[in-house]
Amino acid sequence: MSDLSDSQLRRLDLSLLLVFLGLLRHRKAALVAAELSLTQSAISQALKRLRDVFGDPLFLRLPHGMEPTATALALELPVAQAVSALRSALKSARAFEPTLAEGVVRIAALDAEQSVLVPRLVERVAHLAPKLAFSVIPLGRRAAVEALVDGRADLALGYVWEAPDVLIRKKIYDESFLVVGKPAILPDAPDLSLDAYCAANHVLVSPGGDLRGVVDDRLEALGRTRRIVLGLPSFLPAFAVVASSDAIVTVPSRIARDFAPGFGLAVAEPPLDIRRFPVSVFWHRRNDQDPLTRWLLQFLRE
Repeated sequence: MSDLSDSQLRRLDLSLLLVFLGLLRHRKAALVAAELSLTQSAISQALKRLRDVFGDPLFLRLPHGMEPTATALALELPVAQAVSALRSALKSARAFEPTLAEGVVRIAALDAEQSVLVPRLVERVAHLAPKLAFSVIPLGRRAAVEALVDGRADLALGYVWEAPDVLIRKKIYDESFLVVGKPAILPDAPDLSLDAYCAANHVLVSPGGDLRGVVDDRLEALGRTRRIVLGLPSFLPAFAVVASSDAIVTVPSRIARDFAPGFGLAVAEPPLDIRRFPVSVFWHRRNDQDPLTRWLLQFLRE
């Protein structure tokens, strides 16, 4: 594709670029029309104008939706950056006023951060920015990174060992682990011997449904094993299971301290060293100067 002339650039407007980015994100004209409050006919006309300006089909109609061409994919980042820069310029032209802030903040987070961080953030922000709403997307690690990159999420909470350069991270805290079980199963809590730990039945929390985790790697290094009787994708259901069985579960310490008492469960220190991990907030560089993003980050950093 050759460079665009001034006459071609004059034929572009912000609505066309928003339609273009919407089609890349959703791959369905009906979803883009609903998102932008336009008719499907208007989306079709916008796509026709975009094809004419760029001299490329941009999107191919396939049974599963609109498939972007190589040209469309190549345009995605520069167009997204241009729209983001325009948004930032318009926002920075006026002082940020939380009481006037509107819209939805989309946060990618798994249930640990959903339970520990999100309620505190919403509680602190609610009275300062009453017109804001929050939507949590149950994504972590690579899926959360992808959501930030393609614009489906504004912030991500959790831990990612390797993040692409287009993302910025700020560590909120380092997390450790605790063991949770019924008082009768953990009679010496907060103490717990390695023999008692290995002899117990275990529930494992794993979003991917695995029946092996970092604890099993540490036990293997010690020449020990444990029996996992159930794998669950989230922590609070694991607490419910442990409260009605003889199993124990090893969970992040903040989850244990916040929720174990409500289930009538005891908390013990794990009898082996388990690698701590950083819990951070992530955001895309295109939003780094966004006033709302920076305002929310100050609460998470606290």
